[in-house]
Amino acid sequence: MEKFNYKKSAEILSLSASLTDFTYKKHCHEEYAIGVTLRGIQQYNLDGSLQSSHKNGVMLFNPEQTHDGSSYDRAGIDYVMLYIKPTLIQEILGKKELHFSSPILYDNKLAQCILALSHAIQNGKEESLCNELLLTLLDLVSHTEIITDRRTNNNLVKKAKEMMYCSLEHVLKLDDLCKEFDLSKFQFIRAFKLHTGISPYQFFLNCKVEHAKQSIEKSKDIYAAVAECGFVDLTHLNRHFKSVFGITAHEYRLQLH
Repeated sequence: MEKFNYKKSAEILSLSASLTDFTYKKHCHEEYAIGVTLRGIQQYNLDGSLQSSHKNGVMLFNPEQTHDGSSYDRAGIDYVMLYIKPTLIQEILGKKELHFSSPILYDNKLAQCILALSHAIQNGKEESLCNELLLTLLDLVSHTEIITDRRTNNNLVKKAKEMMYCSLEHVLKLDDLCKEFDLSKFQFIRAFKLHTGISPYQFFLNCKVEHAKQSIEKSKDIYAAVAECGFVDLTHLNRHFKSVFGITAHEYRLQLH
């Protein structure tokens, strides 16, 4: 049976999930994503490479790192995932920027800390406890093979993303982007996909879904999210929302109460 349970506390979103047949479409998140596979084998393509997270595998995703996801077989998987905003990480680390160098680690201490933070959020524990657990988690992270450093970002992709973020309520204007960089449509699409692993249209749609989620978290109004992010109607939003988060926008709003 498919299960996707989202809870939020201390600006951290926690997901507790079980799935058998469901497959995530290729997408990315604005946040860091840190999770643990509890049962089964979780498979996903990350930066063009197939990854397999077995039981107790700690999965690490950098912001805007493109991936999909599914169970290896019909036995299904159980897992937890934490989504942490880059601004929150930077607030803790100071001027350093966290960058995961390994997609999967098998570190029991780190796994247990992730599970403790997930459990605290899922069970409505005090924010102060969640913040302390997050500090412990980042302290453990800094002692693994994970490095902290400034990421280099392709200027074309960075500028293109900024332009997309400023027009989420509209359709993607590929002509405007191509004109900005003096490239043909095919040249631009190829360059963008080379650096992100996802097409400009997929990235733009992903951004709309991410910002709809943020809008729902703030206002609890799914129809406002539809309007703000330029979806045709609620059905349109729900379809794309489910492909990224496993549940519809309406179901997500209900879980926030």
